[in-house]
Amino acid sequence: MDGNRQKRSMEKSKLGTLLEILSVSTKLGVTSFGGPIAHLGYFHDEYIRRRKWMDERSYTELVALSQFLPGPASSQVGIGIGIVRAGWLGGLVAWLGFTLPSVLALVAFAFLLQGYDIGNTGWIHGLKLVAVAIVAHAILGMGQKLTPDRTRATIAIVAAAVTLLWQTAFSQIIIILLAGLLGVVIFGGKSQESSPDLQIPISRSVAIVCLVLFFGLLLALPLLREWSKHEWIVLFDGFYRSGALVFGGGHVVLPLLERELVPAGWITKEEFLTGYGAAQAVPGPLFTFSSYLGALAGGVTGAIIATIAIFLPAFLLVMGALPFWSQLRNSSKMQGGLMGVNAAVVGILLASLYDPLWTSAVLQPKDFILAVILFGMLVFWKLHPWMIVMVGALGGTVLGYL
Repeated sequence: MDGNRQKRSMEKSKLGTLLEILSVSTKLGVTSFGGPIAHLGYFHDEYIRRRKWMDERSYTELVALSQFLPGPASSQVGIGIGIVRAGWLGGLVAWLGFTLPSVLALVAFAFLLQGYDIGNTGWIHGLKLVAVAIVAHAILGMGQKLTPDRTRATIAIVAAAVTLLWQTAFSQIIIILLAGLLGVVIFGGKSQESSPDLQIPISRSVAIVCLVLFFGLLLALPLLREWSKHEWIVLFDGFYRSGALVFGGGHVVLPLLERELVPAGWITKEEFLTGYGAAQAVPGPLFTFSSYLGALAGGVTGAIIATIAIFLPAFLLVMGALPFWSQLRNSSKMQGGLMGVNAAVVGILLASLYDPLWTSAVLQPKDFILAVILFGMLVFWKLHPWMIVMVGALGGTVLGYL
C-alpha cells in the first residue's frame, strides 16, 4: 500500500513538473520577440535568475552546445533545460510550449494568404523589404562575431561566391563540410580554453541511439524519397535535411528551404518571401517559418509534417550530444572546424541576401530607401522586430500608391 502511494506521489510530482515546464515555456513562446540572442536573454531571466532551474555555469555550457550544433539555437537551449528539469519528456514539453504559439500564428497567416489572393498587395511587398533588413542585420552581427580576421572573412566571401554560382541541392552541404575541414587545418592546432562539465540525466547508450537515429534518417530519407516519390516523404525529407544541416540559426535556413521548395513548385518565391517577413512579427523560434511553408504546401497535415521534420534533428542532437559535450567542447580540432563552418555560414547568408531576397524585393529606388530605413530602425534605433514589421507593411502600402 505504501509503495503504491509513493508511486502515485512520484507520478503526481512528475506531472506537476511537466505542467510547470509547459506553463513557463508557453509564456516564453508568447512573449519572446527578437530572435535567438534575445531568446537566450529571456531564458536566462526566467529559467535561471527567477526559477533557478540551472546554475549559471551549466547554462553557459548549454548555450555553448547550442552554438556548436546545427539547428535552432534557442530551441535547443530550451529543450536542454527541459531535459535537465524532467528528462526527455521535459525537453519535449519545453519545446512544445515555446514553439506552438508561433506555429499557430504562421499557419493561420498561411491560410489567410491562400484564401484572399493578397500576394501582390503593397503590404506584402513591404514584408519582403523587412526580410531584406532583417537578414542584412543578421549578416552584420554574425560577420563581426564569426569572421573577425582576414582568413575567416576570405572563407565567407568564397562561400558566398560558390553558393551563388553553383546552386544545386548539395552545394551548401559540400561548402559547409569543406569549410569545416579547412577550419580544422588552419585553426585546429590552437589551444582552447577548457569548459566545465554539464551534468545531464541521460545515459550514453540513449545518447548513442539518438545520434544513430539522427544520421540514419539523414541518410535514409533521401533514398526513401527517391524510391517512393510520396509527397509527404519528399516534404519530410526536405525539412529534415534543412533542420539537420543549418549552422548559425534561423536566418541561415532561408536559402536551404528556398531551394527545397520553390524550384520543386511547392510554393512560389513571392509566397516564400512574404512568409519570411511575417515570421519576424511573431515571437518564438524563427524555424516555425517551416510551419507556414508546410501549410501552403499541404494544408494542416503539411504544417505538422514540416514542423516535426525541421525540429526533430535539433531534439535528437541535443539528446545525443549532451553526455559527450564536455569532451567535444575541449577538443581544439572540433573548435577549429566550427570556426571554419561559422565563417562559411556567413557567406551563405550573404548569398541569400542577394538571391532570393534582394533580387525579388528591391526593384526600384523607393524600395531601396524603405529597406534602408527599416535597417536603420533595427540597427541604430534598436526597435523591436515586430515594430519593424508594422512599419514595413505600412511603408509597402504607401509605396504601392507612389
